Amino acid sequence: QVQLVESGGGLVQPGGSLRLSCAASGSIFSINAMGWYRQAPGKQRELVATITSGGSTDYVDSVKGRFTIARDNAKNTVFLQMNSLKPEDTAVYYCNAKVLTTSFYRRDYWGQGTQVTVSS
Repeated sequence: QVQLVESGGGLVQPGGSLRLSCAASGSIFSINAMGWYRQAPGKQRELVATITSGGSTDYVDSVKGRFTIARDNAKNTVFLQMNSLKPEDTAVYYCNAKVLTTSFYRRDYWGQGTQVTVSS
């Protein structure tokens, strides 16, 4: 099995910054890509940012220039640096990993979610 453990969420004022972390562990052969999704109350889950094992990144338009995704491949960890936060960034953020397991099945795994609240 594979476990993704998230940390770093919390309450921050508009314009502030927050850094999320997600560490994957377990029966991992390799991780092709990792990413962050978020879900606000009453809305569908959306993709925020992704990063491949080669370092290629992609972002949803609403966070470009404010958020930065990075990863430490040796530690199977992905980070999301969030700057200039806005109230509309408030959501539960979920880590995702596309994992090739040691049994050589390629599967998606999810973190438990971490709450990010941006409010005055």
